[in-house]
Amino acid sequence: MKRMVDVLKVFLLFTGCTILFYYSIVWMSEEYNYYRRYDEPMGSAVKVSTTEQQETHWLDRLLLFYQNGE
Repeated sequence: MKRMVDVLKVFLLFTGCTILFYYSIVWMSEEYNYYRRYDEPMGSAVKVSTTEQQETHWLDRLLLFYQNGE
């Protein structure tokens, strides 16, 4: 009888922790769902990336691809 009570305690503890973990993951997911990451920044933000306009030959690009080992 004592063994059954101990097994029941462990089962309830495991189930409770699993439910708590599940709902915490759902809560975090909902928080980040409404996070507007694509809005324009406020204040004096500066664009830090540019695109290159120079034309490269396809053979140069292929050699660079092979040199990087990808």
